[in-house]
Amino acid sequence: MTVAKVAAASRLLCPDDHTLILIDHQSQMAFPLRSIDVGALRNNVSLLARTAVGFSVATIVTTVASKSFSGPLFPEISAEFDEAAAIDRTTMNAWEDEQVIAAVNAIGKSRLVVAGLWTSVCIVGPVLSALEQGFDVYVISDACGDVSDEAHERAMQRMIQAGAEPMTSLQYLLELQRDWARGVTYALTTGIARDKAGGYGIGIQYAKAMFDGQEGGH
Repeated sequence: MTVAKVAAASRLLCPDDHTLILIDHQSQMAFPLRSIDVGALRNNVSLLARTAVGFSVATIVTTVASKSFSGPLFPEISAEFDEAAAIDRTTMNAWEDEQVIAAVNAIGKSRLVVAGLWTSVCIVGPVLSALEQGFDVYVISDACGDVSDEAHERAMQRMIQAGAEPMTSLQYLLELQRDWARGVTYALTTGIARDKAGGYGIGIQYAKAMFDGQEGGH
């Protein structure tokens, strides 16, 4: 007989057990996107960046050819992280850049959460490379994008088949909170959700305004 225990699955993420890597959320990379509306992508990236900062997640921001071609980071990222500290690369695969690998090793966590542009190039490369080296890798699918639905979906499928776990930006936020009784980050979580989580966020605003309702009766 299998006996249930009060315990979270080991596959669930916690704020201190992984490194978030944000890859090439830059203007030039966004112009040809077709798999996701750029406005929706920016919203999801903002949700992700605010979550990382709020929960003190170890984060690496990297760009490609920022001065010569791809341009600046999305303002939603530079609002949360120092753009000058972003690692600028020439390699399409961040896992082939010595500075990125040095940063990953300096943080020293075996779990990686990855998001960026484009899914089929600059995300597939480091995800497959990290998986091959024994890292656990999660991909925030709605904070990624590509030049077509086909390109994005085939890339996601390829990474999943190799062992990566897909997530969404809102799922990431709620997984790090996970308990509405966790008062230290309750206001942070509901605040980000209110501003960035679409209809769910409007629901939080409505419940608070109409009858002072809160998640979990907090």
